[in-house]
Amino acid sequence: MTTFLCGLFVLLLGGYIYSGFCSKIMEPDDRKTPAYRLENGLDYVPMDKHRNALIQLLNIAGTGPILGPIMGILFGPIAFILIPIGNIFAGSVHDYFCGMISIRNDGAQMPDLAKKYIGPKSEKIYLIFLALALLLVGAVFIYMPGDVFVNQILNLPLNGNNSIVFTVYGVILAYYILATLFPIDKIIGRVYPLFGGLLLLSSIAIFVGLFVCHYQLQNLDFSNWKGLYPKGEALFPAFFLTVACGITSGFHSTQTPLISRTLKDERQGRWVFYGMMVGEGLIAMIWAAAAMGIYNKGIPNELLGQPSVVGLVAKDMVGEIGGMIAIIGIILLPITSGDTALRALRIIISDGLKVDQSKLKNRLIVSLFIFLVVFGLLVWVKIDSKGFGFLWRYFAWSNQVIAVVTLTIITIYLAKSNKPKLISLIPAAFYFYVVSCYILYAKIGFNLSVKTGYIVGFILTILYIVWLINRCKKIKKN
Repeated sequence: MTTFLCGLFVLLLGGYIYSGFCSKIMEPDDRKTPAYRLENGLDYVPMDKHRNALIQLLNIAGTGPILGPIMGILFGPIAFILIPIGNIFAGSVHDYFCGMISIRNDGAQMPDLAKKYIGPKSEKIYLIFLALALLLVGAVFIYMPGDVFVNQILNLPLNGNNSIVFTVYGVILAYYILATLFPIDKIIGRVYPLFGGLLLLSSIAIFVGLFVCHYQLQNLDFSNWKGLYPKGEALFPAFFLTVACGITSGFHSTQTPLISRTLKDERQGRWVFYGMMVGEGLIAMIWAAAAMGIYNKGIPNELLGQPSVVGLVAKDMVGEIGGMIAIIGIILLPITSGDTALRALRIIISDGLKVDQSKLKNRLIVSLFIFLVVFGLLVWVKIDSKGFGFLWRYFAWSNQVIAVVTLTIITIYLAKSNKPKLISLIPAAFYFYVVSCYILYAKIGFNLSVKTGYIVGFILTILYIVWLINRCKKIKKN
């Protein structure tokens, strides 16, 4: 328990101090935000600080800070140290500067910022990559809640021949269409604060339950710091792909610009962008502890790291009703990220193709194209038994590639603005090494040996750092 509590202390105190340092670098001021300057009643809508904060938390959270730590804690108690350190110095930096730079650029999405700071050639490549990643997010965040609802609530089998499964998928898709088309303050702005409050309350309840139910948590020492995942994966880089939400997630860069269009004051960014990422790290820490505690009580090996662990924890702490509430939460959370993911994709595609989004007809055409592709992915996943595993692995890897691009943009922006750039350059280089090593040795990539992946990944990372420093020098002169 000591390692867990120390990790929480580091996360909260470190987040408070480092967020102030980041804010000092960014220097938020009294300038009018895009929410006022470009107000259009659709995507640019001024909303109050607390509503923005809760929407941001749900946008970036999904099931990530719950399911990721449930799998990540299998690497051992070192997770209680890596989550807060990664959150403070990488993930929260990523989210804060992403949001603030977007505000300074009229609420621009990442492809436009890539074009401006990395170079014109990068925009189309990044736009295509980002669109594919968001389509994967949309498919994953329909598949997961849909299957949990059918299996856990309706108690029906999950197979490609079950028409009920696709009916549930269709209902979720219909909601996504409405959330994508309507002004952000009409559906998302009204429902999300309630869901955000429920997420926070449930996390507090689980935290209290750790002590009331006397969950036993291992402390970090020399005998267990080098944990191995049950499937034999080494801690690095697999842990940083397994636990993305809570540490660093590129997906957040697709969601944060949505809130940059609704923020009333730049100074609120410290709480809304940095603070909510720390909040996600807090949720991740709590669920990592809860998972370790329930594992130590003894559960079947086949359930280790599975979504059903959420229900086991809730039932153990607060009974059958609590378990059902937890399952409902697992259904709602990915939906509240999936809808904004596809909303962001609608904006990104429309911006890239210069489509006027003020007209409902145009928004509908773009949205229908997106949802047809997503539904096609869902059909494929249900038909092919290995489909979801393939989908999830590429989703996890592409998620961190997007984080690298975002941290690269932040680094170049800081250099151009004569601000300290090491604050983002170091995490950018670290995650470049993570994604390089993984794609080099993973079966979904080049399938090299782990040692070869480490060596080649290191060389590529050095080349990346050299390129990034030169790019910073070049853009600073201009």
